[in-house]
Amino acid sequence: MAGPSLLTMRWADVLFAHWAVDPETVDTTLPSDLSVDTYDGNAYLSVVGFDMQDIRPRGSPVARSFPELNLRTYVDSDAGPGIYFFNLDADDALSVALARRLFRLSYYRAEMSIEETGDGIRYRSHRTDETAPSADFDATCRPDGEPETPEQGSLPWFLTERYRFYANVGGGDRLFVGEVEHPPWPLQSATLTVEENDLFVANGFGTPAGEPLVQYSAGVDVTAGMARPLSIPIGLPF
Repeated sequence: MAGPSLLTMRWADVLFAHWAVDPETVDTTLPSDLSVDTYDGNAYLSVVGFDMQDIRPRGSPVARSFPELNLRTYVDSDAGPGIYFFNLDADDALSVALARRLFRLSYYRAEMSIEETGDGIRYRSHRTDETAPSADFDATCRPDGEPETPEQGSLPWFLTERYRFYANVGGGDRLFVGEVEHPPWPLQSATLTVEENDLFVANGFGTPAGEPLVQYSAGVDVTAGMARPLSIPIGLPF
């Protein structure tokens, strides 16, 4: 990661649900400095839910933890491949405010829970932020495989081994870019039962056709740097 790290944290109990879509569906929604990144001709929209644990400024004894749920896609630019977030919902008012200011990300307040049940791990979110369209999510993930690191060049690798994010909070013209560091994801195959999912509609998309690629990870430890305007170089692409 170029530049000093700002935060350390752990991303735990991570649900990845990836839907293949036509590249034009995504490309028309992106800022002009970004282009859609594809795999075998498909773009992807992904719902990712997880528990943000032990978030703290590097070296600080004070930490916060809360659930998060986001809708994201995969992009490229002159700075290199990365992730573009359409929304990030989180159950922590202070962290939402700081993330919007420090990382320029489209965070919104929500009531959320992640809990183990007899059927698997249940992710529930109800957006309470009045500055964004309403959105609810309720789904249960059941991991059913052994953890494996994705093979370089595979679809799971394309979808998860991303160490750069782009943001333009509030839909402004100025694009920001940030970087994170973490070990490769240990991924398990999984099944997903969806009771409710408003994230696509809330972001102006139709519900994608077909079944998603679903994976689960127990988690990774992460460091993150502050987002900077895209015009300022932050290092070589990963």
